[in-house]
Amino acid sequence: MISIKKYFFMLQKLKRDLFGRAKLELCSDKKDAFLKEYYIVFEEDKKKLNRLIVDFDSEGIPLNTTYIDVEQKKLHYYPISIGQYALAVFHSWLRTNDLEKKYHFLRIADWYYNTRVEDENVGNFWLTDVPKPEYNISTPWKSAFVQSRAISVMLRAWQLTENKKYLDACKRALVPFTFDINEGGVAIRREGEGVFYEEYVAKCPTRVVDGHIFSLFGLHEFIRAVPKKLDKEANELAARLFREGVVGLAKSWRQLDLGFWLKYSLTDIPGYPQNDPCTVGYLRLIRTQLKVLLQIAPNKELEKFLDKTIEYDKFSNIIKMYRSKFHVLKKLNRL
Repeated sequence: MISIKKYFFMLQKLKRDLFGRAKLELCSDKKDAFLKEYYIVFEEDKKKLNRLIVDFDSEGIPLNTTYIDVEQKKLHYYPISIGQYALAVFHSWLRTNDLEKKYHFLRIADWYYNTRVEDENVGNFWLTDVPKPEYNISTPWKSAFVQSRAISVMLRAWQLTENKKYLDACKRALVPFTFDINEGGVAIRREGEGVFYEEYVAKCPTRVVDGHIFSLFGLHEFIRAVPKKLDKEANELAARLFREGVVGLAKSWRQLDLGFWLKYSLTDIPGYPQNDPCTVGYLRLIRTQLKVLLQIAPNKELEKFLDKTIEYDKFSNIIKMYRSKFHVLKKLNRL
């Protein structure tokens, strides 16, 4: 019965992946110190934003359902999608000037502030309490992607309210980027490897590409919103982390190349298939992210990476990719 449910879920996902993806809108202003639209303009529509958001708590904080391969079904707070929803609410406020949208956004910013874990050594971080079986994660986990979402949300809350508590929390949220996952951080920082920011912090590197790039967006927003004249040390730290992440992506993209498509990640987890292709929607998301990244950090290697996302996106390659994806999902017990 579970297998049938998984097959149906994946077929629906395939349908949405091929036919249901709307073109993502990009913001035009990526330099202003006062943060307005996020680099990708999110909408509040849950079907377009995140189908796993199925409910909200009394403060309007979104609640996710668990993914299909998680045995224990429950509603939970998923900090990545909470940040995405917060930015969508912020975009609604920018369009409408509706005060309730502003207050809703600030309640979500307060959720980040109130749920942060403070560590004397590795700064502020957030934990996601839902398993990720494909990465052998069964306990609450950290995420550079979450750090980035929290920074983007709380920087806007600080600018809206002038309450310094949000800014202070953002500064402390930079610290986990400076540590390797083996040291309690959210980065892969190992001699001879480019720096990579982890969407899913596990015992072994997972190196999921879109999470790394979204992490860079949060760091770049910090650089914009907190200039040197305001806080030289914090600005220079964010700038260094951003540069290291861009260099790390430029160094690693060729390892993602399957010759006809791109891999979903560069995980080192034992037994994880090394030829796991990304989906169509994911390939196009990476393309969008790279277009943004190249506007704020021109890089010849990343231009080549972008060219691959365009070259490979054709019907014959899509069919070949899904054949490969089917076998990978079977091996991971996701079908």
